[in-house]
Amino acid sequence: MNSGSVDLLSPDDSVLVQSSVARLRLRAQAELDPLHILDFSDGFLIKFLRARDLDVELSLKLMLNYQRWRRESPEISGCLSPRSVSALLDNGYHGVLPLRDHSGSRVLVYRICRWNPKDWTAIQVFRVSLMTSEVIAMETETQQRGVKVIFDLEGWSFSHALQINPSLARKISSVLADSFPLKVKAIHLINEPIFFGPVFAMLRPFLPDKIKQRVHMHGFNYHDSLTDFFPTSLLPPEYGGEGPGLEGACQQWANRLLQSERLLEQIAAHRTGDVTVGNQITRGEEEEEEETEEVHHQEEQEVDHQEEEVHQQEEDEEVHQQEEEEVHQQKEVH
Repeated sequence: MNSGSVDLLSPDDSVLVQSSVARLRLRAQAELDPLHILDFSDGFLIKFLRARDLDVELSLKLMLNYQRWRRESPEISGCLSPRSVSALLDNGYHGVLPLRDHSGSRVLVYRICRWNPKDWTAIQVFRVSLMTSEVIAMETETQQRGVKVIFDLEGWSFSHALQINPSLARKISSVLADSFPLKVKAIHLINEPIFFGPVFAMLRPFLPDKIKQRVHMHGFNYHDSLTDFFPTSLLPPEYGGEGPGLEGACQQWANRLLQSERLLEQIAAHRTGDVTVGNQITRGEEEEEEETEEVHHQEEQEVDHQEEEVHQQEEDEEVHQQEEEEVHQQKEVH
């Protein structure tokens, strides 16, 4: 193991990591927050540092790219609600395998055949990837070991292709290349049809050489070649492996994303996306907040009810007084 690998495995509270955090915070404040309105959390900064091997200048560049990408892509980054795509998730379009590979990388799977372009736009589908990326980017081991992706292109059609325009292709490529704090270690394409070529040709110019070299096309006879990269104990039976089934993995991950609804909404709404596990509203706090709101709502209803009763009493008294005055006037007449 070389020294660079040792550095990346250093814990958050190590002298090396904390020194890098302090330097990146100063650089980030100078570039993004000259008035020192923001206070970048350690966890947020560490994501970018580990994605760039603790190189402060490269981490700063990645951080600036991330901020720019969020500003330029509000139609994607501004809506990170798993509930909004729950039907797509329940259909098994996307999952994260429960086991990591031999190098410790997370393995993500996308199945095009579970995406009906009549029901879901490419932007909605890409949001799913961004949601997962935000969630797993908070995992220390994933920060250190990166991710690998399997794109199963079975079912790819012209209807899918028509949804990918050059603008969206550029935005997708930017996330893969230099605008998100995750190390993309490999991209594996399986079941890719011939007419997927034009779409990949749109993506390719925006990808750095490092990522291009990590793209592996397996075609339809992928069972043997895929096991050259992943152990059979990891791969699901659907892909010739002996690991947990893909349907279960997709449902398990769908549940994980739905449980992260509040966190993802906070990230989408935050000016810089700096919402970490340490400072997000926990589920217990959320329930307490909901209970407090319910109590306040009940109190408001009681106050409204009391006001209505008082108002009714005043009206009754006014009517009674008018009746007495009429009776008194009739007596005077007689």
